[in-house]
Amino acid sequence: MLSTPPPNPTRRDRPTVVIVGAGFAGVEAAKRLRRSDADVVILDRSNHHLFQPLLYQVATAVLTPADIAFPIRRIFRHQKNVTVFRSEVRTIDRERSVVRHADGTETPFDYLVLAAGAGQSYFGHAEWEANAPGMKTLEDAARIRGRILQAFEDAEAENDLDALRAHLTFVIVGAGPTGVELSGAIKELAVDSMDPDMRRVDAERARVVLVEGLDRVLPAMSEASSANAEQALRRLGVEVRTKTRVTEVDSHGVTIQVDGRLERIESHTVLWAAGVEASPLARSLGAPLDRAGRVLVGPDLSVVAADGAESKGTNMFVAGDLANVTCPGQEGPVPGVCPAAIQMGRFVGDLIAETIRTGRRPTRSFVYWDKGSLATIGRARAVADIFGGHYRGLVAWLLWCFVHVLFLIGFRNRLFVMLSWAASYILFSKGARLILGDPQSRVVKRAGSHGPRQEPMRADESR
Repeated sequence: MLSTPPPNPTRRDRPTVVIVGAGFAGVEAAKRLRRSDADVVILDRSNHHLFQPLLYQVATAVLTPADIAFPIRRIFRHQKNVTVFRSEVRTIDRERSVVRHADGTETPFDYLVLAAGAGQSYFGHAEWEANAPGMKTLEDAARIRGRILQAFEDAEAENDLDALRAHLTFVIVGAGPTGVELSGAIKELAVDSMDPDMRRVDAERARVVLVEGLDRVLPAMSEASSANAEQALRRLGVEVRTKTRVTEVDSHGVTIQVDGRLERIESHTVLWAAGVEASPLARSLGAPLDRAGRVLVGPDLSVVAADGAESKGTNMFVAGDLANVTCPGQEGPVPGVCPAAIQMGRFVGDLIAETIRTGRRPTRSFVYWDKGSLATIGRARAVADIFGGHYRGLVAWLLWCFVHVLFLIGFRNRLFVMLSWAASYILFSKGARLILGDPQSRVVKRAGSHGPRQEPMRADESR
């Protein structure tokens, strides 16, 4: 059960800044208030800060959960004006300036930073989540890792060839960075780690299908990087299906629509990486929202009223994936990526600190500095758009490694991630192949003995 803070956890002789969410934006905002004469209260459903860009590596057994998570309290061990509570926030009462928790208790604030992030969007088909899980938390990644590894276990004990194909077919919906990285990692897991350890199954022939509704993978990156990524995926053995829409997901696979015709893909492992949906907390602000539920904030990331006017007191801010802001001279809203969240958090933290110090609200607009985009496809395969240049292959992969290690919190995490990557690169093996829980009940459906299969799966039978 989540613990909740007392109604008044801070001193009332100085301002209270409540930060909801300890992701990139929330952590950076709190750090910028280090020297401010204010009490900072951090509220999060988890007790750890999570490096979400590497979640897919937990799901594919490259890293362990501890490698990409860091205790929130440890981050602020030496910042005495910060108090951390593990709590589930249900609503924001903007009129009374209080945060209401799941158990009904409240925390008052003088300034609010809402950085609760976003979840997975199923575009009106919430029922698909049970059969096509998304990946936003460590729990999600651990469950997906179990499903992926269990698929190989089921395949090893299967005697029916049709069922075998379904076990060894992995469908990833959505070809953004997460989908591209996940599909490449699953194929490498099958070829490098599972195949040498299996006796009855040619795991390297596992079918990995990447489905994307638009006309290219990595649509947010340059066309050159998109083309290079697709080429690398195909060389790796991933089946890329663009201009393809998912119409149905169930426990046995997916139905897709291609050029107006329906096609069925039988699979026991469907994973969702297609779009995000903002935290429902945004709706309690009474502010205008975009189609994804993100808050349409002002130029300084402050919450605006439903009629577009600035809110009373301008004391509430939204940062990270939950904010929809368009900067001057840039096309479209700021993307929901790690560097943008970090920059938003720093901006809001500095603005609040200056307001508290001077007693005046500075007139300032957030400007996003886009340093570029990166995505990895697999071992020594990646694409990068950096300052107008396009890179691929080993150079882009090394850039990707450096940037991701740089953003990790804690020396231990950086060291262990680098060691895990080095071991995976040199030994062609994934070291975190753990399935937690009891064996799946599918074993009772298998027919025949568990000896060598009489008709081993051939290359032309993998599809």
